[in-house]
Amino acid sequence: MIRRLVPAFAALTALAGCAYPETPPALPSATAPAGVTSAAIEMQRAPVTILISIDGFHPDYLKRGLTPNLSRLAAGGVTGPMRPSFPSKTFPNHWTIVTGVRPDRHGIAANMMEDPSRPGEVFTMASDDPFWWNAVPPIWVTAEEAGIPTASMFWPGSNVAWGGARATAWPNDITGGTRPYDWQAFSQQLPGDNRVRQVIDWMRRPAASRPRFVTTYFDVVDTEGHRNGPNSPGVNTALAEVDRQIGALVEGLAELGQPANLIIVSDHGMSQTSSERVVALDRIVPATDARVVESGPYATFAPLPGRDAAVAAALLKPHAHMECWRKEAIPARFHYGQNVRVPAFLCLAEDGWELQKTAPTMTYTRGNHGFDPYAPSMQALFIANGPAFAPGKKVGAFDNVAVAPLLRTLLGLPADPTLDSTDAVFRPVLRRR
Repeated sequence: MIRRLVPAFAALTALAGCAYPETPPALPSATAPAGVTSAAIEMQRAPVTILISIDGFHPDYLKRGLTPNLSRLAAGGVTGPMRPSFPSKTFPNHWTIVTGVRPDRHGIAANMMEDPSRPGEVFTMASDDPFWWNAVPPIWVTAEEAGIPTASMFWPGSNVAWGGARATAWPNDITGGTRPYDWQAFSQQLPGDNRVRQVIDWMRRPAASRPRFVTTYFDVVDTEGHRNGPNSPGVNTALAEVDRQIGALVEGLAELGQPANLIIVSDHGMSQTSSERVVALDRIVPATDARVVESGPYATFAPLPGRDAAVAAALLKPHAHMECWRKEAIPARFHYGQNVRVPAFLCLAEDGWELQKTAPTMTYTRGNHGFDPYAPSMQALFIANGPAFAPGKKVGAFDNVAVAPLLRTLLGLPADPTLDSTDAVFRPVLRRR
């Protein structure tokens, strides 16, 4: 398989040989100028930008010898240690990657959360009501508004009609809003091979209707990491599977002669956990004092009426294997705690420990994430490879809020000073004329 893919990588490298322009070229016209054939125009395909998430992929997974295609892209492109935002969970970080602001600002503050203006409602990873998402536009909305066609073969939030509103009490009755021009609702049952084929099919379109920005998402590494832990045979099988699919994507692009800037990321790493490393929260804060909103590597608490002082007395003292704060006192380095969707108290577990409502009744070993973003186990993957990037370069440690500004640069969108970062960390490794 590796030998068969070498020509595809070579072809993609040849396509990447041109210097990266200050402003990406406009899409070729659908109508050929006099004396120029449409086939000749197709030979001069404009680069596309493809953002790929491999959920739960720790950068050290590249060292296992199971990912020749990803390792080749990393060696021939740009890599660097990327920190997730807090909380180091799936939905907050995927939304940060495409908005360029941290969860405390964009409002997807957790995988599960509540909002005081919607009492009785709970946000889960199935929620697509724009109410939860509308604080900051994702990059595909900005691109569509600028006339840049986009497509999403899965990405958390890409099914949301951003800017729209729920028209009635019916959950799916949404009016207005913007999505990628092409998008598909997430289905874990759709194999990764099918996801790759859809991206390649989009690239077969004529220039005028071909998307210039595409996202796709692979969940199997995270699923296996949760199930049995990051060092399990299941994770190794998942790594090889996703790597093969990335290789098929590269090969398909090369066969079409389609230059592409591939931005390959993960949302977080994965830590080994077990039933022997659990803090039982009901032994610290009784259910008569507070409601646990979310639990796991961190836990959040909503005090019951009149019980704030009791909850503070129970939590805000030294505890083994966890540290707790009022939301307004969460350490500044987490950039977290100002949003109304963050409950009144937060406790963060020591890496590898979990905070659960009650003590576990079964023995288990598994994986989890949501720990301190500065913990080595939470480090996220970053690989950039394509005509925009100098080969074989590394950048220093950076926060994942820098990815969206990089995407704006690749798409020729103006810098946005309201974001939480810039593309400065990447400027030394971008090719220029």
